[in-house]
Amino acid sequence: MYSPLIVAEALLNGLMLGAVYALIALGLTLIYGVLHIVNFAHGALLTVAMFGVWLLAEHLGVDPYLSILVMAPAMFALGYAAQRFVIGPASHGSDNSILLVTLGLSIIIENGLLAGFRSDTRTIDTDYAFQVVELGPLLLSFPRVVGLFVALLSALVLWAILERTDVGRAIRAVAKEKLGAALVGIEVPHVYAVTFALGCACLAVAAALLMPVFYVSPTTGGAFVLVAFTIVVLGGMGSIVGALVGGLLIGVVEAACSLFFGDSLGQIGIFVIFILVLLFRPTGLFGARQ
Repeated sequence: MYSPLIVAEALLNGLMLGAVYALIALGLTLIYGVLHIVNFAHGALLTVAMFGVWLLAEHLGVDPYLSILVMAPAMFALGYAAQRFVIGPASHGSDNSILLVTLGLSIIIENGLLAGFRSDTRTIDTDYAFQVVELGPLLLSFPRVVGLFVALLSALVLWAILERTDVGRAIRAVAKEKLGAALVGIEVPHVYAVTFALGCACLAVAAALLMPVFYVSPTTGGAFVLVAFTIVVLGGMGSIVGALVGGLLIGVVEAACSLFFGDSLGQIGIFVIFILVLLFRPTGLFGARQ
């Protein structure tokens, strides 16, 4: 048996990693809540953001955390362009077509990254990657502490955008009633593109938080988006609060499973929860009952 101190450290570090998972899931659930589709390109776009952070660090010496200032606007612009000029026009307004277009976009991005970067993994060496923060007798990973605070701050900024700005009110109007929003003068395609762009900006922040402690390869995003999808289902499709709470919970569950069953089985608890939620509460913890 592990000592209570070791268990507490593992669970707290898992909680902090869960905040970054939640940030990835926030982008996914935001897109679902407005466009009412699952974005199959989410993982590939996360990989693009992670490679962007790596390139900035490798060739320009930009610290991964500072790269947020560059990557968030860049991914916002990429997401807007992808939705407005590729996904929207190619889908012709059909939800089924949107799913296929995002799946095709994911395949194109992944193979483009394979062609450009090969299958090798890339990492960023930082002075603080293995630093710890002392919290009484507990030793917490410094990058994960930063990840917790930045992820929570990003979630707060996203909430403020949705609740306190005209753009946010337009997004909520389109999410609730697309036709009614269009009748009062809201440009629905523009709102769709902005929503998709906000989801991509969340990925940029998450990528910057992950790179000091994780590697990137052309297929890395797929693993994270599987966890993010579980979080979205757990919290409730389209629920911002659900994504945040679900991410924190999943981080703790993964840490506990890794501690007691080994790293190779660290994610078994995540998918057990996924199945249980689908069986007993398919709308999720914060989803509306049908």
